[in-house]
Amino acid sequence: MFLYPLLFISALVGSRAEENVRQPTEDVMVVEGHPTTLTCLFDTTSPSPYLFWYKLANAKPIFMLRRDTFSPGETTTEFKDRFDAHLNVTGKSVPLTIQRLQLSDSAVYYCALRPTVTKVYSGPLQKL
Repeated sequence: MFLYPLLFISALVGSRAEENVRQPTEDVMVVEGHPTTLTCLFDTTSPSPYLFWYKLANAKPIFMLRRDTFSPGETTTEFKDRFDAHLNVTGKSVPLTIQRLQLSDSAVYYCALRPTVTKVYSGPLQKL
């Protein structure tokens, strides 16, 4: 059994002051094999917000999942088995739960309103 840090940061998203997310805890110490939940609180004027979770790997954000009020959301294949989030519009939260923690889960996680990252390009882009 190992204790290791599971880090996450908050991201301020949106062009208006009333559109933001907060992650009140910066560092989380967890036990391998156990579950943990990362908190994400948000403020928005939208009656139907879209919330996203990302994992930072090699200084690049990796899209994990999206939750919204009108669909079951979306979770990428890599994160389907052990990662889940439930959007609570009334409580203005979308906590991320990770089951059966592994050492490879140690990373920076952040939540966001709206899609802040849609694609990561490794080469130059060309206009058509």
